[in-house]
Amino acid sequence: MPELPEVETFVRGLTPAIGRTIVSADVPDARLAVSAEDLVGARIAGIRRRGKYIGINLGDDRSLVIHLRMSGRLRLECRECETKYARMILRLDDGTSIYFIDPRRLGTVELVEGELKLPFGVEPLEPAFTTAVLSKLTSQSRAPIKQLLLDQRKVAGIGNIYAAESLWRARIAPRRPANALSKAEVGRLHKAIVGVLGEAIAQLGTTLGTSVSDYRPTATEGGSFQNHLAVYGREGEPCERCGEGIERVIQAGRSTCFCPACQR
Repeated sequence: MPELPEVETFVRGLTPAIGRTIVSADVPDARLAVSAEDLVGARIAGIRRRGKYIGINLGDDRSLVIHLRMSGRLRLECRECETKYARMILRLDDGTSIYFIDPRRLGTVELVEGELKLPFGVEPLEPAFTTAVLSKLTSQSRAPIKQLLLDQRKVAGIGNIYAAESLWRARIAPRRPANALSKAEVGRLHKAIVGVLGEAIAQLGTTLGTSVSDYRPTATEGGSFQNHLAVYGREGEPCERCGEGIERVIQAGRSTCFCPACQR
């Protein structure tokens, strides 16, 4: 599933569409909660991310709220092999189009009143996400720290890949109770989260496969952060920091990879 860096990459790629008007639209998938007729003539006033959701402000007190789920992507280009998976196409007045491509058809699109508003926690790349805020969140929870990071009501947008990588950088075991972290550990974790997410965005996210369902930020290239993963998907391989074998456990139904030697 696309996480914060992948969704942010799509949002930034849609920047040229801001200010453009939708001249026609196709919504071939009846499962999407929007009709083409309701979109024609609307002007795209802004595009933003909230957690793993994308909000397209139509400038008339309405917004398209899109959740990409497992295989969704939203961009201004479409590969030929993706054409049959286009669930929504917005044709703009400058000749370009916004494509919502979703091979697994699990993503959602809703037309709502107002702007994108979701009951999520703090955004980890905004100034409000401080070490003090993270310290308060951890001190109030006995949940394993990785599960806390994945709780969208606490911190918005972090998923399995980036939680695992952040904990590795901070040298914190994923099963540690959140409220057992020291002040120094919380500080390291805060720095790791911001660093990992920022680097992943700079590298256009993480592409883990080559099928039509796998994440691709553009029609011609994948992300490259997968080349820098320290623990995610590396079970049995040596830790690049200490040489110990990476282990994998299941937490709350999710796979978790970590180094048992240097994550304490």
